[in-house]
Amino acid sequence: MKKKILGLLLVVGIVAGVFAGCGNSNTSENNGNTASKTAKARTIDEIKKSGKIKIGVFSDKNPFGYVDENGKVQGYDVYFAKRIAKDLLGSEDAVDFVYLEAASRVEYLKSAKVDITLANFTVTDERKEQVDFALPYMKVALGVVSPEKATIKDVKDLKGKKLIVVKGTTAETYFSINYPDIDLVKFDEYQEAYDALLDGRGDAFSTDNTEVLAWAKQNKGFTVGVESLGDTDTIAPAVQKGNKELLDWLNNEIKSLAKENFFHKDFDETLKKVYGDSISADKLVVEGGVVEK
Repeated sequence: MKKKILGLLLVVGIVAGVFAGCGNSNTSENNGNTASKTAKARTIDEIKKSGKIKIGVFSDKNPFGYVDENGKVQGYDVYFAKRIAKDLLGSEDAVDFVYLEAASRVEYLKSAKVDITLANFTVTDERKEQVDFALPYMKVALGVVSPEKATIKDVKDLKGKKLIVVKGTTAETYFSINYPDIDLVKFDEYQEAYDALLDGRGDAFSTDNTEVLAWAKQNKGFTVGVESLGDTDTIAPAVQKGNKELLDWLNNEIKSLAKENFFHKDFDETLKKVYGDSISADKLVVEGGVVEK
């Protein structure tokens, strides 16, 4: 009887051990999947075989990447994205636009949700550690837009006031580092930020000067009191870190497009109607990846 009981206990123990082992194995695998945030980027051959290139753009940053009243994606970045699709895959329609937020631009590349990010992506040293930037196609600084009745003309005017920024942008970084005493009101999306400015939930909004200048022209009662703040930076396409094949293709594409003054044409098609004569293309556009000083 005792032998039977001991035998039964031994069997139960072995079975329990097997299940425990399985449980530990699954847990380790799941934890590994959770911890792993990088998926392998597609090769150019894989992109061509699929017939589509996935390009990340904004859907709410007029006039650079936005969805118009007819549900079509438009803008300066979008115009470039379509040309990339045409030259790589033979058709402007061979692009899947993936809408993203400022704070998700790096993650979407790491997780291979997009092949290229063309979402008004400012080149910074911190971002260079996480993604690979191609040659620039635009230059930019920060600007501050505010109501005309209470115009912010200098950073000093923000003392004791609320400044709206979008998470994951150079504006958030700039003010957090250089002016930590300024009260920042942060939002995930650009439309949320502009709505907050319109509703008076902040005294001003800071982002790229190219954008706030355009927005102020489209919204009466607001003005850009600070047109250029911080260093002049560049905006460039980005690919997953280490994706040299696609990076080289993009750099060659940008150099080639300079022969036809492509980005000036892009400006004329998407930005001139917004800026009018207030900003010349040469102040924003970069051709061939060469920044003119």
